[in-house]
Amino acid sequence: MKTNQLTINVARTAAENVDAHAIPVASDGPLSADITFTRAQLTALGFNSAVGQTLVLPNGKSKYLIVVGIGEAAKANADVLRTSAAALARAASKMSSVATTLANVGRGDRAEIAQAVTEGLILATHRYDALRGEKKLSAKLKSVTLVTLASIQAAVVRGAQRGEVIADAVCLARDLANMPPAHLTAKMIAERAQKIGAETGVKVEVFNKDQLLAMGCGGMIGVNRGSVNPPRMVKISYRPSASRGAAKSSAKKTATKIKAPHLILVGKGVMYDSGGISLKPSDAGHAMMKADMSGAAAVLATMSTLKALGCKNQVTAYMMCTDNLPSGSAMAMGDVLTMRNGKTVEIHNTDAEGRLVLADGLSLAAELKPDAIVDIATLTGACARALGPQMSGVMGNNQRFVDQVVNAAKSTDEQIWQLPLERKYRPMLDSYCADMRNIGGSEAGAITAALFLDEFTSGLPWAHIDIAGPMWADGDSGWLQRGATAYGTRLLVNLAENFKRR
Repeated sequence: MKTNQLTINVARTAAENVDAHAIPVASDGPLSADITFTRAQLTALGFNSAVGQTLVLPNGKSKYLIVVGIGEAAKANADVLRTSAAALARAASKMSSVATTLANVGRGDRAEIAQAVTEGLILATHRYDALRGEKKLSAKLKSVTLVTLASIQAAVVRGAQRGEVIADAVCLARDLANMPPAHLTAKMIAERAQKIGAETGVKVEVFNKDQLLAMGCGGMIGVNRGSVNPPRMVKISYRPSASRGAAKSSAKKTATKIKAPHLILVGKGVMYDSGGISLKPSDAGHAMMKADMSGAAAVLATMSTLKALGCKNQVTAYMMCTDNLPSGSAMAMGDVLTMRNGKTVEIHNTDAEGRLVLADGLSLAAELKPDAIVDIATLTGACARALGPQMSGVMGNNQRFVDQVVNAAKSTDEQIWQLPLERKYRPMLDSYCADMRNIGGSEAGAITAALFLDEFTSGLPWAHIDIAGPMWADGDSGWLQRGATAYGTRLLVNLAENFKRR
């Protein structure tokens, strides 16, 4: 499954007809022999080797030489080189082919460096321009060759291959979240999930409105009541390949039963969120609300990578997909919904709908008794106001598992911050006529939302990632592009691969 236009090659030498050679330059140490300019000359041209800084120069070996800043050599890790690779891709956006030694520098595992460089190159060149006419936004850059040494070539190839798989998944999630509501309904994303599942080796099951009614998923049905588009729940299952042992029964070989750790992902898939009867104000960025399904997009994209990456853990995912719209049949304030696990919820704000669909997903996840559950959602403006546009919030009922989520974020340069799951605030969710209500008042909104979700986890290890802030970027920055960011995709891939049962 390839969603980007860029081809990444690994070779010991660059092709003769390449448009540009791109050379990394640290702020300290000697310059590469391939650079005919002195450091003083580069400084005079305004280039000081800062991370992500680039300068395009005339060159004798090819049309251009691109010098790429990587900062201090000792601090040039995978995160730095991902950013520098993205800057290189933008500097070369009007060229067709580039060769670079960027994967040879920096500190750390060479495969991880090559993976980060590949991710940066692909993510910086990707654009959602499917609905544009002749004025496409995509870069002209079609090919990048990672020029490397024989001693590390195998590691660079391995890292580049992983980087392509993961970056393709991020591009997929971006495309889904950027699609206008009419171009991607709940039914449509379910159909896409089935196609993607067939292509990537995961099992996909789709549940329609009648099935959700029969299953008692009152959150999904309640939120969907105002929409003419029916809801869909998508369950995706990945199991690692059984190891072939020598065990035999009746002279027939049998596969060894795998008892791999089991992780469940639950993604909020509100395809468009108007707020329902609690209509969002006109200045609330209604057009961005097509990306309120970013959690489900990240989950689908993550699941698409697991077979290709050889993930050794069992992973199951639930995508909870519906619109939230106002109409004569829409859910109203004061309504009481009965959720999948039997709890009743009084509605005090129809714009607090994400937690209602997640509640059904978490209930279903808990019934499978996995080792841990993580949900990801564009859930609260409160979290976005607290942490800003570049950082998600995480809360959970099991610190060891929350630590795994935080470590996955650190490994992928997707910033996260743990907020407290303060149980003294639980009475804020009390209702006089139901088990609970769906909001807890104007204070501590991110925390009370997480406390609401915790009611549906059956006490299993669980973490909640609120991506309301970083789900959207207003402009290009590093490896991010303007629009939906697909935040959490790389984090979840890392978590799924490295998840440990506690």
